[in-house]
Amino acid sequence: MKVTVSFSDPELYRAVRVRAAQADRQIRDIIEEALRAWLEAQEDAEDIATSRDALNEYESAGGLEADTYFARMVAEGRLTYERD
Repeated sequence: MKVTVSFSDPELYRAVRVRAAQADRQIRDIIEEALRAWLEAQEDAEDIATSRDALNEYESAGGLEADTYFARMVAEGRLTYERD
């Protein structure tokens, strides 16, 4: 698929063109790489927001630290540790 990219900043285009030439790469490959990195960053930001929301929900519901939770489970006899 073809797309035409118009740079509003000629200095940016010049810098990209120079770096692409230095790296013996096509500008389209660099743009594609940049777009993939941008999409990945967007997905990471969504994952972080979802995790933060889940943690807030957990804490507002009176959640426990893992160590406290497992110690309670052991004390109540609902969990046992096997030792080597």
